[in-house]
Amino acid sequence: MEIQFSGANAITINNKHTRIVIDDNLKELGASSITKSGDVSVFTGPRYDASTEKSKLVIDCPGEYEVGNLSIYGIAARSHMDTEGQQTATIYKILTSDLCIVVTGHIYPELSESQLESIGMVDVLLIPVGGHGYTLDAPGALKLIRAIEPKIVIPTNYDDKDLKYPVPQDSLEDALKTFGMEPKERVNKLKIKSSDLSDSTQVFILEKS
Repeated sequence: MEIQFSGANAITINNKHTRIVIDDNLKELGASSITKSGDVSVFTGPRYDASTEKSKLVIDCPGEYEVGNLSIYGIAARSHMDTEGQQTATIYKILTSDLCIVVTGHIYPELSESQLESIGMVDVLLIPVGGHGYTLDAPGALKLIRAIEPKIVIPTNYDDKDLKYPVPQDSLEDALKTFGMEPKERVNKLKIKSSDLSDSTQVFILEKS
């Protein structure tokens, strides 16, 4: 299983049979779309049709999906900009034969016991840290990390001079200071299997590709 990061909350999860592209709104932020022909496009929030023209499948709401040899579970959640009682965001849990990867998207930093139970044990958590009312800030992300207790944390959606965010985003360095954790490694592509996992939570930084 390979995970790559392309800026904002755009993430690619790839195995031998399936390539999943999550939250490819890069064109709207002044960059190029990363979606290719035959990809599975997944959105944790608003769907960007401009990035789905080549997709073989689009997933943009809660539910259970089988894609190749992967299982994808969408869990309804309150987005960071929702009012109380609204749930316009979707948390995705992606299961392989031996790994559980969770992508939160821009959610509000409070999860119910039912939501946490649906998420379950997590190996890799990808979570935004940019803040400023646009998405989770570092303290909110840390709160969710402590609630979910993943083995690996990968920060996303932080300050990037190449992207035109609607509002400024906090830097990755500021988020790491709040986490109080030194990155285990900085890599262009995370290749992970269950035997690589530690018993404690570790932060990995994915360099933008």
